[in-house]
Amino acid sequence: MFKRSFHAARERNDAQTSKVRKISKRSFRDDAKQRMREALANTGNTLDTSPSIGSNASPKLNSAITTVSVGKDQRLFAAHEDVLARAPWFAKECRELFFASPGQRRINLPDEEPEVFSIVLEYLYKGDYYPRLMHDRKIQKSTLEDVEGLTMSSISPRPFNEKQTGGLTELATIYHHGVGDYILRDTAVYCTALRFGLSELQRLALRKQGLQSGIDVATVLRSARFAYAYTPPSDSRLRAHYLALIIRSRKTFKRSGTMQMEMEKGGTQMFFDLFVAICNHVDDVTEMGSSSGRSLNINE
Repeated sequence: MFKRSFHAARERNDAQTSKVRKISKRSFRDDAKQRMREALANTGNTLDTSPSIGSNASPKLNSAITTVSVGKDQRLFAAHEDVLARAPWFAKECRELFFASPGQRRINLPDEEPEVFSIVLEYLYKGDYYPRLMHDRKIQKSTLEDVEGLTMSSISPRPFNEKQTGGLTELATIYHHGVGDYILRDTAVYCTALRFGLSELQRLALRKQGLQSGIDVATVLRSARFAYAYTPPSDSRLRAHYLALIIRSRKTFKRSGTMQMEMEKGGTQMFFDLFVAICNHVDDVTEMGSSSGRSLNINE
């Protein structure tokens, strides 16, 4: 009797253990499938999207290291492949280097500026670049972070002038070897981001450039020519920014000998677009005046 009850209890325990094991096995298989789905989803996001502005998500730093040679002097940068692959252009390049040995994983960018590429790399790792974009929620206004206690508004009260240096004004420009002179840094970043397929970085660069001031007219015009040379007509945001900027600061540009000399040279799409933009601006002002006059007549 005792033996029979002992064996019965043992069989019940074995049956329960078997059930637990089966459930655990199914659960493990389901978890593995779920992890596989997440991994595939994350891989797709890594290749096709860029980090959002101000993102605090830490990139995975356990992937292979790829060397990037930049500029005429072949300045070398080392970056994790997963980080580079956030840019579609680099994702394609990294796929082509998949079977290369570690010492041969190298991408050459002879026509890029090392300083600009350094900014792109900083953005890919951190989601922003120096000086960072700050947003004051109290007044709902975006500003650039202070640099040694200086802000653009404290340097110059006017949008543009003929000559000014110091503080953030110098930080806003870089020497571009392709141009042979200084241009606005954010414009160079925008054009490079366009090449690499980083649309979020394009928007960030445009927002930061909109907060700059105290830049001399010659630098603005050089930067505008650069923007027209390195953006297609289908990407009109940066071009429109310069047209609006010149119209908004027309009093300064009207007095500028540099602007007069540039327009006398002619031969660029920018000045025709500027003419069209000014005509549209005048038409809008005229229509607003006509509408105001008609409303006054009606009230009378």
